[in-house]
Formats: sequence, structure tokens, C-alpha cells
Amino acid sequence: MASSREIKRRIRSVKNVGQITRAMEMVAASKMRRAQRNVLAARPYADRMRDLMADLTSRVVGSAKKGTLLDKRAEVKSVGLIIVTPDRGLCGSLVTNVLRRAVRFTLDQRALGRNVELFVYGKKGRDYVVRNGLPLAAEMIKLGDAPRIEDILGVSVSAISGFQAGRYDELYIIYSEFINTLVQRASLKQLAPVDSPEAPVSTSQVFTYEPGEEEVLREVLPRYVETQIYQAILESTASFYSAQMVAMRNATKSAKDLVRDLTLTFNKARQAAITKEVSEISSGAAALAE
Repeated sequence: MASSREIKRRIRSVKNVGQITRAMEMVAASKMRRAQRNVLAARPYADRMRDLMADLTSRVVGSAKKGTLLDKRAEVKSVGLIIVTPDRGLCGSLVTNVLRRAVRFTLDQRALGRNVELFVYGKKGRDYVVRNGLPLAAEMIKLGDAPRIEDILGVSVSAISGFQAGRYDELYIIYSEFINTLVQRASLKQLAPVDSPEAPVSTSQVFTYEPGEEEVLREVLPRYVETQIYQAILESTASFYSAQMVAMRNATKSAKDLVRDLTLTFNKARQAAITKEVSEISSGAAALAE
């Protein structure tokens, strides 16, 4: 059994760790609420963009879709994959789930004879790709807690232009979808070729597009894909802080349990030491009496 001094030192260390994890839990909870507000604030814009796309794609048909992000290639030989991860850890299995989904997708595509190039948001994903020697086309890190849509354009424009130039036949994104505070799910979404959204509920309003429907569609399609990427990054940010808050809460609880167990061990060690001293004193007194 460890000495009483060693046990007291361990108790003090665990209490300090518990205070740190408690503070990190409170910070993550505050940032999680702000990230959730950002996600909710971006959804109306994304919904209106989806309605606009549904209206335009329902009007533009046939050869007008050739050369746009709606163009489906006859044969898929190369795929671009965008991976969204946080810059930091201490968030449970969130990063692992996203990277595992990305690796599984990459292996499946390679089994079909397709080449896969990666675009990465976040330091955790970038480090994993570089460490394993995977093909990295572009990266972006340190986006912060509340990124703006113009902050993410470097990687997104590179990926979209790669599809438009024919370097990629399909474009996908893998990110952590925010379900609720306790549930975050690694999700895979196809970005290009764009699947035509469902047409909105018909209204009496009829819109006229200038200079023309085809021209507007070609300009709006890249913005639509950029909006989807931006929404995925906001979802990933909210997921990160939710997972970190839960992980730090569990760590704080584990620290309290460990302190309780160590305190019990310390009391047993101290009691054993007192009993031994009393026994030695009694034995010495008995020996002197004889």
C-alpha cells in the first residue's frame, strides 16, 4: 500500500484536474449555446437557397445542365472528399468517428477503382491525413468558434472549381452532424453533381429571372454548394462543443469518484498506521512492566 503522503499528493492532483475539467465544461457549454445559435441563424438562408434551386432546376432541363454542377458524369474515375474536423481534441469519440467514416469511404471508392483526393477543414483532420500519407489537395485550419462564409471559401472554391474543370467526377463532404447535445453523427453528403431539391409548395407568385434562368442557375449553383459546406462547418462546430462539454462533465465526475476512493484508501492507511503505533506502544509498555 502507498504511504499516506503519496496518497495525499494523488488526492491533491486529482482535485486540481477536476477543477480544470469543470472549468472546461463551463466554457464548452457557453460556446456550445453560441454555436447552436449560429446553426439556427444560418438555416433560414439555407432553406431559401434550397427553394430557389428547386425552382430553377425545375425550369431548366436537358442540355442546359451540361457544364454545370448538375452535370452527372457517365463514368466516375476521380472523387473529391471534404473532411470537416475540429482543431482541438478532448471531445470524446467525435474526431475518431469522422475520420473512421472518411477512411471507410476512401477504401470503398478505391475498391471501385476511383482516385480520391482530400480537402480538409480542421487541424485534427489535417494531421491525420499528413501522418498517413493520404493525398491532400487543400487544407484550412483555425477557423475559430464563429466562422463566416467568406472564411471557408479557400477550400470550397478549390473543390468546386476542381469539379467544374473535370478533375473530379463527384464531390462529397463528411462532417459531424449536430442532432442534439448528447448525439452527434458522422454524416456523408454528396455536394456535386447537385441533386435537384424538391420543388417548394406552389404559390401564386411567379418569378422572372434576369438575364435568364440558365445564367442565374450557373451563378447560383456554386453559391448553393458553398452554403452547404458552410452549414456543415457550423454543424461540426456545435457538435464539437457539445461533445467536449459532455466529455469534460464525465471527466469531472470520474475525478470526484477517484478522490472519494483515494480518500477511503488514505483513511485505511492512516488507521492502519495508528493501529500499528498503538500496538507497538502496548508491547513496549508490557515489556517494561515485566
